[in-house]
Amino acid sequence: MMQMVRTTIRLRIPLEKQSEALEILSSTIEQAQFEQGCISCRVYRDVEDKRAIMLEELWDSDEDVQRHLRSDKYRNILLVIEMAEEPPDIRFDTIAQSSGMERVEQARIQTP
Repeated sequence: MMQMVRTTIRLRIPLEKQSEALEILSSTIEQAQFEQGCISCRVYRDVEDKRAIMLEELWDSDEDVQRHLRSDKYRNILLVIEMAEEPPDIRFDTIAQSSGMERVEQARIQTP
């Protein structure tokens, strides 16, 4: 059974480099969305810490992630990582199962 992989990179980018970093990440995720196995790519900004940016990617399989990490496009992400003011928080999470609103609905109708 194939398991999805979620990658997250949380960075603290100095404010004077934010626009450049966001421009690079936006361009990179637009391209990554067309790579084999890419389910989604998103960039988020933290509302409490204006310097914090998070890149989240969801892939069909670990093989797809490995291919992406070796790609020329990933060099742009490494460039942004170099802009960070401290080491980034990088995670690769394997997802065996996923659910949505039905999980909330199920929990809400069950009695304690």
